This record gives sequence, C-alpha cells and structure tokens, in this order.
Amino acid sequence: MKLGLPNMAVVVLLYLYGEKEGLIVNVLRIVLSGFLFGNLFGILFSLSGALISFISMVICKKADLLDIKGVSVIGGIMHNAGQLFVAAFIVKTAGIIYYLPVLLIAGTLTGYLNGFVAELMYKYLKRIKFGE
Repeated sequence: MKLGLPNMAVVVLLYLYGEKEGLIVNVLRIVLSGFLFGNLFGILFSLSGALISFISMVICKKADLLDIKGVSVIGGIMHNAGQLFVAAFIVKTAGIIYYLPVLLIAGTLTGYLNGFVAELMYKYLKRIKFGE
C-alpha cells in the first residue's frame, strides 16, 4: 500500500487537459520509474493498476457521476483491485483476494485524500491557465 501521490497529478491532468495527456503522463511515469527503481514485475503491476484505474476515472468523469474527489476515490479503489487481480493471476491462487477488503479501504482513503488535494490544485491551475 502506498499513498499514490503521482495519481493526484494524473487526476489533475485528466481534468485540466484531457484523457490523452493524462494517459501519456500516467504510462510514462510508470515505465520510467519502473526502469529506474523497479523491475519488470513492478512495471506490470503498476501498469495494470494504473490503466484500470485510469479507464474507470475517465468513464466516471465522462458520465459526470462524481466530482473530482469521487473520481479520485474510484481511481484509488480500481488501482488496488486491478493490481490484486493481476497478482492473483500471476501467482495462480485466489487466496490473495482476501486482501481485497483492506485494499478497498486503503484505496478509498488515499483516493479521497489525493482527490481533495487534486481539487485544490485543479482550481488553482485552472485560474492561472484560464484566468478564472
């Protein structure tokens, strides 16, 4: 479990610039940090969580179901769920799914915290960028 601070930047990019830019930065940060500080499995886990998370956030944003904090919470939850399911597939055991409740709680809490800060950053950057 990590706080997921880079996801905050992805949420801000998604709202400020759009899906394409958010996806590019999301994938690049994972690949670069994976090559610099991790390994192939780390990249695989991070990419799986990040892509499932990103797709979920885009769907929620486009459907206009939630505010930026809610979209971030969905992202946090789906990131953890995506990584867990990939881990279950790799280790070939469903027993790992017992971690799901803890990871869902963690994803909710960190997603909300990241969303709260992302909303503040978004409002500030939008004001600077667009003079609003």
